[in-house]
Amino acid sequence: MPKKRQNRGRHKGDKGRTRLVQCDNCGRLIPRDKAICITKWYTPVDPQLARELEKKGAIIMKYPVEKCYCVSCAIHYGIIKVRPEEERKAIRGPVI
Repeated sequence: MPKKRQNRGRHKGDKGRTRLVQCDNCGRLIPRDKAICITKWYTPVDPQLARELEKKGAIIMKYPVEKCYCVSCAIHYGIIKVRPEEERKAIRGPVI
């Protein structure tokens, strides 16, 4: 059966098995290299208060929060889009 994608939808390469992570939305267990992970910066301070404090010279700490989603949840939330079939297929040159 032909492969739909050259990398089989993963970032693994030739590493073997990777550990499982849970989707932060639905809880599905998916391989770490297949999950769509987004890093957002979180600050516990209110944005309006943070602007006023920064004007006075205070340093507001921000913390990175990484969220991992399964493919179906990432599509549902609009993190990734479904591409047209022409864009999905890799155009390969002639086989010699």
